[in-house]
Amino acid sequence: MDKLRFAIIGIGNMGTSHALNLCGEIQGAELTAVCDTNPERLKWAKEHLPETVQTFDTPEALFASRAMDAVLIATTHYDHPTLAVQAFESGYHVLVEKPAGVFTKAVREMNEAAAKSGKQFGIMYNQRTNPLYAKLRDLVLSGELGAIRRTNWIITNWYRSQSYYDSGGWRATWAGEGGGVLLNQDPHQLDLWQWTTGMMPKRVRAFCHFGKYRNIEVEDDVTAYVEYENGATGLFVTTTGEAPGTNRFELSGDNGRIVVEDGKLTFWRLRVPEPQFNAEYTGGFGQPECWKCDIPVSGGDGPQHKGILQNFTNALLRGEKLLAPGEEGIRGLTISNAMHLSAWTDDWVDLPLDEELFYAKLQEKIQASSFRKDGGSGKVLDVSGTH
Repeated sequence: MDKLRFAIIGIGNMGTSHALNLCGEIQGAELTAVCDTNPERLKWAKEHLPETVQTFDTPEALFASRAMDAVLIATTHYDHPTLAVQAFESGYHVLVEKPAGVFTKAVREMNEAAAKSGKQFGIMYNQRTNPLYAKLRDLVLSGELGAIRRTNWIITNWYRSQSYYDSGGWRATWAGEGGGVLLNQDPHQLDLWQWTTGMMPKRVRAFCHFGKYRNIEVEDDVTAYVEYENGATGLFVTTTGEAPGTNRFELSGDNGRIVVEDGKLTFWRLRVPEPQFNAEYTGGFGQPECWKCDIPVSGGDGPQHKGILQNFTNALLRGEKLLAPGEEGIRGLTISNAMHLSAWTDDWVDLPLDEELFYAKLQEKIQASSFRKDGGSGKVLDVSGTH
């Protein structure tokens, strides 16, 4: 094919942004259809998108239309795996918004359906296009930092007001969204945490506060401690209730320390690796010589959502390697599921995750949820400043 035809399911906040990007911003891509169960959103599509874009009010009608080659799923979280499986079984390539889903049991089934279909599968991890994190990943995986000893991510600049949560009856509810800051704002950081280091935790201990700063039922403040197989430890701190917030990712290794903050990547590089210095030094007080290196990174924040759309298109048209394979969405979700489960059970959680136990605990939360299908303002929010 010389043109990749896209359909979008869900034209709310992110779906609207993707629709506009696919109308001329992505080389080789063409938006040919959109689907939404909300008549107002279909009306918007007819008024603002090219007249050649078909509209559908059910996924079943969309899948039967054969109007596209690939489906971009931008619905509420619970529907991501279900719709992806249906799309694969209908013969379409799939690009799914983050998070991959709410619970890993469903996401694992989605991954299996993708493998069985033989179709291309991607996930909207647009922060992987950010040159800062690409360079960090290169430094770590190439061995420049040496063996990792500690990771520490403070990501508290996700400020959200009560009006944000009130904009949709599904927001910040267990039944509607499936979680709070971990599932809505932090999927990118949870993905980057493992993607840049190449490591998944072996066990997790988390402390989640539910509705601490806002009138919501899900978590809006989290502090989690993790341990890795190599003996390294990690800390992840996040909230939507602090202003001003911080976004600082720090990694310590045998060869020094790397910090990503304020759009900069700084490497405090030891001239001699710490284990070697410790084995050879006999002077009592002292430490390895350290150089502060400002690592050059160009390209700003990178192409973000457009970058993932272009990469996915190129993968199908020209065989380009996917930057964010959909199958990898289960990794960050596993970490957030483990954090929830640890808080719910007030205990350590070992990985691999007990998916059945997590699912059972989630069902208890859903049964007590205040989810309102038709609640909230229904206003489509501007997401141009989010990631």
